[in-house]
Amino acid sequence: MTNPSTLYRGGVLHCPADPRATALLVRDGRIAWLGVDADAPVADRVVDLAGALVTPAFVDAHVHATDTGLALSGLDLSAVRSAGQLLDAVAVFAAGLPADAVVLGHGWDESGWVAPELPDAAALDRAAGGRRVYLSQASIHSALVSAALLAACPQVVSAAGYDASGWLRRDAHHVVRAAAFASVTRAQRVAAQRAALGHAASLGIAAVHECGGPEISDEEDFTGLLALSGDGVAEVYGYWGELGGAARARELGAVGAGGDLFADGALGSRTAHVSRDYLDGDGGCGHGYLSAEQVRDHLLDCAAHGMQGGFHAIGDAAISTVLEGFAGAARRLGTDRVRAARHRVEHAEIMNKRLIAGFVEYGIVASMQPAFDRLWGGAGRMYESRLGLDRSLESNPMGAMHGVGVALAFGSDSPVTPLDPWGSVRAAVWHHNPTQRMSVRAAFAAHTRGGWRAVHLDNEGVLALGAPATFAVWSTPAGVDRGLPVLLADDVEARGPLDPTPLPVCRRTVLRGDVIYEEGSA
Repeated sequence: MTNPSTLYRGGVLHCPADPRATALLVRDGRIAWLGVDADAPVADRVVDLAGALVTPAFVDAHVHATDTGLALSGLDLSAVRSAGQLLDAVAVFAAGLPADAVVLGHGWDESGWVAPELPDAAALDRAAGGRRVYLSQASIHSALVSAALLAACPQVVSAAGYDASGWLRRDAHHVVRAAAFASVTRAQRVAAQRAALGHAASLGIAAVHECGGPEISDEEDFTGLLALSGDGVAEVYGYWGELGGAARARELGAVGAGGDLFADGALGSRTAHVSRDYLDGDGGCGHGYLSAEQVRDHLLDCAAHGMQGGFHAIGDAAISTVLEGFAGAARRLGTDRVRAARHRVEHAEIMNKRLIAGFVEYGIVASMQPAFDRLWGGAGRMYESRLGLDRSLESNPMGAMHGVGVALAFGSDSPVTPLDPWGSVRAAVWHHNPTQRMSVRAAFAAHTRGGWRAVHLDNEGVLALGAPATFAVWSTPAGVDRGLPVLLADDVEARGPLDPTPLPVCRRTVLRGDVIYEEGSA
């Protein structure tokens, strides 16, 4: 017995194979017909699109769902612009919490402050009324913590990255992060995960790639999230980032043993491993967390268990180490077998032609976040202050990578940057470095079909006969051009991060025929 069929008619479809199509029929989770309204077959139900645009739904290729959900309901510090504003925000938020609660906040980014001085642990104690405080920097690779939280983690003083000021990095950050999040109950975690996946669906995102691992979350958090996948919310494809953990990743239900398997840290925390010293802070080249031999052995472990692998690598030195490991694995397995696995590198922010060539050689999927350039690229912003102008222009080279055939999968790294798929497409189209700009069509493909291909689902992410009925319905206040929304102002001078062009608004998201979001529904 088949499920009721639904005809969507009267729209504009992003369907390159049939650009005249205005309607599609959904039956048993698949697209059973598409064409013009006049030729539409009879269906059990009919939805009038009223001229709305229908596109394949988005895939966000790098998220942290629990953190995203907690950030949606917690203390958002992305708008603070000084130490005083941060302390004021902590005080207001903490006042509404029980005395034994932990204040969890996220999103501060001192690189955009006029005076980048940060409050110390004692000041956070005073602002929070003695409560434990954990405030992750935008990169989530460092955090400000209160004296009360430091006191609750006496072992942290001997961990790499500890600083008595309360700004912790590296291993010290992992210690206090685990302690802070231990205060979150299982029920709170489930609620946060559902909130994150529901929010994704409301933005036209039908699937996300969760990047978990022992340094990011715990196994219960990871498996609990996977259990929610597609249950009235976006689907979840999990990556478990544990070195040599391919067998464990498979046991946990992951599609890959990678994601946030850290080869280095982050530029915001000056822990990304770069080839030349940082120009600000205490200098140094950041930190590489893996050797080429460890990378090689992890890829061999993935091959032994039939798993996709991958690494978090941001700085050019870290990416170089990862590629050296790939070369070692290719000598053992053969390049063709390495390529067939479609291993991933997350972020790939500081690249050059040699590194891009390595991605091509080994068939590496680049899981990238266009919003990073929007927020931190360009003159006077974080990349330039950390690296200098010339090196900053090499950051996030999406256009160059696309141009030579590197497979791209776009995402947000939420809550590092917000879930914002059309904003990410626009950021890739209007990259701060003009040589790295992409067409709307190419950027959209990276954020839709690219995400599906990254998890080896090559037939998804298109509106085509027989394809899964996974799509989003949009109102497009700025209009439509050749099947995709207009995202940039006509006036070239108005374009960029503050482009005034209104972005599309999601009206409905459909996942394999089921509506997982509808505007106005509870």
